[in-house]
Amino acid sequence: MNLTMKETAIYIHIPFCDHKCIYCDFYSIISYDKVRLYLSSIKKEINFFAEKFSSNREIISIFFGGGTPSFMESEYIGEIIDEIKKCFAVKPDAEITIETNPGTVSINKLEKFLSTGINRISIGIQSFNEKELKFLTRIHDSNTAKQTVRDAKSVGFDNISIDLIFNLPDQTKEIWRSNLRQAIDLPIQHISAYSLILEPGTILNKMVLDGKVKLQSNDYDADLYEHTIRFLTGNGFIQYEVSNFAKDGYECIHNNAYWRYKDYLGFGTSAHSFVDGERWWNYSGLNLYLESIRKKSNAIIGREILTEEQKLNEYVMLALRSKGLDLFDFEKRFKTDWLIKNKNLTALLQKNNFVRLNHNLISLTSKGYAICDEILKKFF
Repeated sequence: MNLTMKETAIYIHIPFCDHKCIYCDFYSIISYDKVRLYLSSIKKEINFFAEKFSSNREIISIFFGGGTPSFMESEYIGEIIDEIKKCFAVKPDAEITIETNPGTVSINKLEKFLSTGINRISIGIQSFNEKELKFLTRIHDSNTAKQTVRDAKSVGFDNISIDLIFNLPDQTKEIWRSNLRQAIDLPIQHISAYSLILEPGTILNKMVLDGKVKLQSNDYDADLYEHTIRFLTGNGFIQYEVSNFAKDGYECIHNNAYWRYKDYLGFGTSAHSFVDGERWWNYSGLNLYLESIRKKSNAIIGREILTEEQKLNEYVMLALRSKGLDLFDFEKRFKTDWLIKNKNLTALLQKNNFVRLNHNLISLTSKGYAICDEILKKFF
């Protein structure tokens, strides 16, 4: 690879969805009227930014999120991948991920997705408990979720991730342990385990405000999280970020592009981009996005140029949330005495087993991950 080439990730937002889950705050629409127009607009947007950025970039990952990208036909996804490869230098072994919901893919469809170049699949299972799945308004049951994983493996996917949510209302520790046990019995390489977050504007938020649902305590949440860490790390998974666990060699390249402060380009409704210290974001509404692309080939609604202080703060925050703060890389990026100023705090955190220092890498321990937000507040 040319030394001047910058490793860059690409995110594609597919907003189309069968229905809106009660906890979801990602932009999605329950309509397929403008699917073809959206495809042509995505391709137009890709070409617009390729003219600006393709000359010195190597694409290391492509991630299809949503919405429900797996509702799209493989040819639809394939056209987008082909357009990216036509416009950018894509690394031969680039990670290409599609988010998938159980119940939206057959074996035949999975085979076709694999043939487009997708080599990683992320399956939104959320729970194996039927009562919890019903509460979350998921369209699948536990058996369908498990079969989707097995089908993905059978057609040739060797990099399979699943999502699980803990601390749901009325979720007992035994239910959560059962979810984890059933997960590791499947042929998966990666687990994203998230605590249920109450997002403004969601159906769940209104249910809580109306007193129809009561969330569990922060202490209970922390207890479940610490159990999650112990269980997964004790069963062959490495924690490489607050909510992400992978078997050796299967850390998500796309996730790490964010955590390690690499550049990324986002295409589609509500997508965000970050390139050379500048961040911008697209219209969320489909019609606004389509009209903006028609008029000017991009859909940017806002942007900001980060100050050096903002970049430093974000770099440290993302690094500590993931594998750790690389002191060599930090000093190369930022000519500052920040590390010296925080020497005593770092030493105190190390003494109390919240962080470890190993080969010029400051990283959180399992104990530190459990109070990650509090630790970051101390630094800033």
